[in-house]
Amino acid sequence: MMDERTIHEKNSQSNQGWAQSLADWLASLQPADWLRYLGLIVWALFAMVLVIFPRLLPEPPEASAVVGWWSAAILFLLAFIHPAIRQQQRSPLWLRILLLSVLSVSALAIIYFTGTTLGIILVVVVAGVLPWLLPALLGMAWLGALALVVGVWVILSPEGSLLLAIAFVITSLGSLLFPFIASLLAMQQVQAKADLRRLNAELVATQSLLEENTRVSERVRISRDLHDLIGHHLTALTLNLEVASHTSEGQAKDHVDQAAAVARLLLSDVREVVSDLRRADQVNLRQALETLTQGVPELTIHLDIPEGLSQTDPKRAQALLRCAQEVLTNTVRHAQASELWMSIERTQEGLALNARDNGAGAFELMPGNGINGMRERLKELGGRLDISTGPKLGFRVRAWLPEEREA
Repeated sequence: MMDERTIHEKNSQSNQGWAQSLADWLASLQPADWLRYLGLIVWALFAMVLVIFPRLLPEPPEASAVVGWWSAAILFLLAFIHPAIRQQQRSPLWLRILLLSVLSVSALAIIYFTGTTLGIILVVVVAGVLPWLLPALLGMAWLGALALVVGVWVILSPEGSLLLAIAFVITSLGSLLFPFIASLLAMQQVQAKADLRRLNAELVATQSLLEENTRVSERVRISRDLHDLIGHHLTALTLNLEVASHTSEGQAKDHVDQAAAVARLLLSDVREVVSDLRRADQVNLRQALETLTQGVPELTIHLDIPEGLSQTDPKRAQALLRCAQEVLTNTVRHAQASELWMSIERTQEGLALNARDNGAGAFELMPGNGINGMRERLKELGGRLDISTGPKLGFRVRAWLPEEREA
């Protein structure tokens, strides 16, 4: 009896574990993942329809027609599972257009080979992925072109007419607009969440650096007060005790000398405390950068900051953090990159932040307000900003700052 109960409890725990794993996996799915899996499910259901479709016809179809619609269906599947579809707008534009062309032509080919509007089901799938691959206006134009092609097919069919073609164009456009708009809204929501996540990471990193700056400022203030107030008074006390030592004799002189020694020892301790406080006037830049990069899940970020360079003065840390923020933002929005390498190194000239990505790059750099702001911020501290790019070379950024004494 005890063994059966134990087995039942283990099975129950195992089922709960599977259920929890499934729930966690479903919760981790993004709208783009749902769209991809739903597209595969729709294709599988569509393939089942193609299997039974010849039995629904009054006469057996020609072998060439069967080969044609199955070839188009398989080509559609291969294009749909291509990695560029998952990478979305991080993949090159020409590749996205090529894959969309294959998807569209395959769906329309099924309409042609089956002699029915059965392929509209796959055209709806194309409408759902369009917002993730093309800008909204270009996607709308693509939808209009698909609807027009369907209208032309209706006109060329044996029983086609202009009015029937217009009706097909209107209904097709209406049925395609719904998944297109729904997918577009989902994509905008995902982008808004990603922007919010990045902004929150920037806020947390800035707050962390601000707390460090506040701590450093308080230490500097305390060290100045110790030096200017207690240090000066102890120095004056030591001098007066030395004078008193020369003007006193006997037991009084011994007490004065002892007091002078204590005063000198206390002055030495104050100076040591002030020196320790001065040496601690650095902030942890590495911690702020790690917090910043954690808020960018769209990129795989490789951060390389040697332990000896993680501590730097507040002004340079603030400038380098702002540069890193701008690099991350530009990489996500414009670089079409999946990976970013960021490092900090110390050279003979000073401290440098290096960043490069594996994006598409550009023929010519067009500086915006963000890049100009980076240059101005670095120039105020005596530094400079160097950016290089090229087609298929990605972007390389080097933000350099001189040592504090040189700045």
